[in-house]
Amino acid sequence: MPHARVVVAHRAPERPPLRVAPGDPVMLGHRDTDWPEFVWTTIAEGHEGWVPAHLFDREHGPATAMADYDTRELDARADEILTLHYALAQWWWAENALGVQGWIPARSLELLDDNDGEDA
Repeated sequence: MPHARVVVAHRAPERPPLRVAPGDPVMLGHRDTDWPEFVWTTIAEGHEGWVPAHLFDREHGPATAMADYDTRELDARADEILTLHYALAQWWWAENALGVQGWIPARSLELLDDNDGEDA
C-alpha cells in the first residue's frame, strides 16, 4: 500500500462522524465552497456532515444514499507517516502507526515513493 508524509497537520471536526449506507434516506443541503464535491448531509437521526454528492441519487433536498460512507477524519501531526488505502474526492482514507483510520485531505500529504527504501 502507498504511504504519505503529513505536511500540514490535520484535526478532525468536533462533531461526531456520520455514516450512511445504501438505501438510507437523507436531506441534502448546500455544497462546500472549499470542497465542491461535498454536500452538507443530514441523516434521519439528525446527525450532519459533509459527504461526496455523487454517493446520492439526487443533488439537493430529500435523497437516498447509494453507497456506504463514513465521515470519520484522522487527526494527524506534521511529519507523521500514514498508510493510504484509497482516495475519494481529493481525500485519502488513511491509517496511522497505531492502526487508527479516517479521512485526511490529499493537500495535507506528500506521497512517498515506497520503492526508495524509506522506512514507513
